[in-house]
Amino acid sequence: MAKKEGLRIALISLHGLIRGENPELGRDEDTGGQTRYVLELARALARNPEVSKVELITRQVIDERVSEEYSQLEEKIADGCYIVRIPFGPKRYLSKTKLWPYMEVFVDQCLNYFQRTRRVPDIIHGHYADAGYGGAQLARLLGVPFVFTGHSLGRVKRERLQESGVPQEKIEARYNISRRIEAEEFALETCSLICTSTHQEVQQQYEQYENYIPERMEVIPPGVDLSSFHPPEAEDPTAEIEGLVDAFLHDTSKPIILAMARPDERKNLEMLVRVYGESPQLQREANLVLILGSRDDLRLMPPGQRTVLSNILALIDVYDLYGKVAYPKKHKPNEVPALYRMVTRSRGVFINAAMTEPFGLTLLEAAASGAPIVATNDGGPSDIIANCQNGTLVDPFDPKAIEKALMHTLLEPEQWNTWSQLGLKNVHKHYSWERHTDRYLRDIKEVLKHHSSEAPKIARGRTTRRLPQIDRLIIADIDNTLTGDDTAMQDFFQLIAEAEENIGFGIATGRRYEDVLQLMSEYDIPHPEVLITSVGTEIYYGKNYTLDRSWQKHIDFHWKPEKIREVLGSVEGLYLQEENEQSTYKISYKVDYSVAPSLPGIRRILREHGLRVKVISSLNMFLDLIPSRAGSGLSVRHMAFKWGFPLENILIAGDSGNDEEMLAGNTLGVVVGNYSKELEKLRKYPRVYFAQAHHAAGIIEGIHYYNFLDTITIPNEKLVSSDG
Repeated sequence: MAKKEGLRIALISLHGLIRGENPELGRDEDTGGQTRYVLELARALARNPEVSKVELITRQVIDERVSEEYSQLEEKIADGCYIVRIPFGPKRYLSKTKLWPYMEVFVDQCLNYFQRTRRVPDIIHGHYADAGYGGAQLARLLGVPFVFTGHSLGRVKRERLQESGVPQEKIEARYNISRRIEAEEFALETCSLICTSTHQEVQQQYEQYENYIPERMEVIPPGVDLSSFHPPEAEDPTAEIEGLVDAFLHDTSKPIILAMARPDERKNLEMLVRVYGESPQLQREANLVLILGSRDDLRLMPPGQRTVLSNILALIDVYDLYGKVAYPKKHKPNEVPALYRMVTRSRGVFINAAMTEPFGLTLLEAAASGAPIVATNDGGPSDIIANCQNGTLVDPFDPKAIEKALMHTLLEPEQWNTWSQLGLKNVHKHYSWERHTDRYLRDIKEVLKHHSSEAPKIARGRTTRRLPQIDRLIIADIDNTLTGDDTAMQDFFQLIAEAEENIGFGIATGRRYEDVLQLMSEYDIPHPEVLITSVGTEIYYGKNYTLDRSWQKHIDFHWKPEKIREVLGSVEGLYLQEENEQSTYKISYKVDYSVAPSLPGIRRILREHGLRVKVISSLNMFLDLIPSRAGSGLSVRHMAFKWGFPLENILIAGDSGNDEEMLAGNTLGVVVGNYSKELEKLRKYPRVYFAQAHHAAGIIEGIHYYNFLDTITIPNEKLVSSDG
């Protein structure tokens, strides 16, 4: 039976392998606690009577190395709850650090999905930096509130890795950390609500970000499905993993020190083995059990994990820990509860000494199984131990502190009993999904109450489209793209005139509407079907240049032009451009960077004054400030989404920084040969062609490259898809 109409919530979690049953936790660094968290959150929200539908949006994966289940476009996982898999980027499974070049494509593909289903969610909630970026873009375009949960943050990870001695160059190369931090800043700038698990995240982690606004932070301890976790009972069946662990150990009667984490530098597992190896007393009192995910062949593991695991095995050999340390090669997901019960039965201890730990799901599982915990003093464990009172915190970089905490737990029977009993009592009290969703929905309703939305209305079929005669569109910038070579420009116009009637022409420019009309007259530019002016803040359609007023209402959100001029009026090196360069939703400056603050510095000044503004730099000398929901790329997508026009059939041509946003994504981009260096970064994008010819000749070259006037082809798409 269909649920009554209520909230429609879109949760976005793009990386990892997400499926409804038996998620592959521990397969790699992308299949950890976040995967389980978003699945349980989706189901818990769907059970609430105030919610009509939950869509957990992730990435479609078609790869013979993984299950075919990840290729299903839709999977029902509960009543009113679905996993929706969006195809973008290469078909094969990719780690999160390799998804960044395809994020604009994700946004476009997700818009296509909403167009097909003809429903826009009431709220979008992005999980982790990649979904933070993509979800924030969608929220800005659709005019719905955005909620963000970082799970782990790039600035914190970079800091911790540097503290452990990893060089900055290695961090950047392995984790694409700068891109991740930039995405997190964008998500924080856009969101109406930031959901965190702990107070420490708010005070010590998010506070490191320029877009940190305490008023938007809400600490809501996540719920956890602990139905499979309980203390040892006589009737518990023996799991296969118990025999695999015992096979490593000489004396199975000793207490167990259990660590369960994928072999990742951040998990600090090498430190734990070193502490155990250098402590004869720990070796005498307990065995060490390391559950490091599942692997088929160490040599085929990702390089980072292979290095960590190899180092752990080397340390076991150096300290001659054979017979004292167990490190089984594989375990089944349903065997995890048995591992915790082994710890409790042996009167051992569970340890998570990660360098940084945003939450700590394993700590709650251990608590529900009656096992005391020793945990890092970073992130979630601080709140978990404060709530559950079932263990102690340690500095993950202090080996003596780790040894002392483990020994205290193992050698103090009364303390062990107290921590075990309090964990069992408090974990169910503080970490239920019902408690979490009630708090979550209370905050969501408050956000919706104060949110101003002018989302685009979805066209109900081809008959209502504004561009009914065409099925593809060429959109070009004017200055230095169309103009600059009069002969080439006339050749381009001739090409358009002779094309079939299904080919349309549009203009997107930073210039004001009135200036564009004057230029069109001067250069004898043909009448465009779509005219986008003032850096994507105005859209006009048809022969009478009808203004899209729904777009104007949409971008007016939080737009405060007078305050912007007041704040920037005293900033050295910024000079307002002439009056004819200003418009209702665009404030334009000339900038002298030898005197003025850097671009991030200008953004910081605006944020400090509570101004949510998009700042666009071009040619290293001009600065445009527009509403956060506006921009050339968003305006193109608004137009396409509103009228059901396929983005794959839009060719965009540009030359400078204010064209960047509209060139990336599912559209077909053409960067003309005389481009400014700001666009060089777009060479990484799969559907952006860099023409050799300059000005309008470059547009013509791009048209031929994509065979745009006939059967559209993308020559390097297969190459991009295979190389990633």
